[in-house]
Amino acid sequence: MEIRASTVLPARRDPIELHTADGLTLVGELALPAERPPVATLVCLHPLPTHGGMMDSHVYRKAANRLPALADLAVLRFNTRGTSSERGTSQGTFDGGEGERYDVAAALEFAEFHDLPRPWLIGWSFGTELALRWGRDPLIEGAILLSPPLRRAGDADLAAWAEFGKPLIALVPELDDYLRPEEAAKRFALVPHAEVIGVAGAKHLWVGEPSVRIVLNEIVKRVNPAAHPLPTEVPDPLE
Repeated sequence: MEIRASTVLPARRDPIELHTADGLTLVGELALPAERPPVATLVCLHPLPTHGGMMDSHVYRKAANRLPALADLAVLRFNTRGTSSERGTSQGTFDGGEGERYDVAAALEFAEFHDLPRPWLIGWSFGTELALRWGRDPLIEGAILLSPPLRRAGDADLAAWAEFGKPLIALVPELDDYLRPEEAAKRFALVPHAEVIGVAGAKHLWVGEPSVRIVLNEIVKRVNPAAHPLPTEVPDPLE
């Protein structure tokens, strides 16, 4: 059975709540491998909620639908403050990336409290800026950035990440609306160990199954190399 955009593979999927230090409750979901413990954890920070970003933004939804089964990964998705999705609406209001520091901390605290192994931050667009600014926690293994605009997060944040020293991988679409590979390579030079990967033909929103497969494969390649490359087909459960 070919894996398509709508494919949902077996997993344990539980609604969760995160509780921030400033008193808010955020809604989310934790997807785990169906029959065994995860080998690593993806903590997903979604795109800009004022432009439709949320925990169900398509790359993250597909990660939760596939990666517990294909790569033994836990996928933790949540709505930052004031953000709505099918799961519900998180308390609070959008704060332009400032108050969201508490949202990132709450997600990492949840991962630690529930013994989720080897957390990696996965940021997409606005979520990359949350990762760079507020994700430098000793708990994490590293961060993977999808379409980083480097607007709210600037040179000081990059310099701080260089000192932090954890792995930093940036997937930069060739046709991005905000930051393209050549300029990204110059900006990320402030982090000598950062890896900047230009993705030919891709756009900021990673629309289309070929782009999604590139993103998920690049994530798995770093987080659980034993599961790379991801299959494009799985056994048909009806056969």
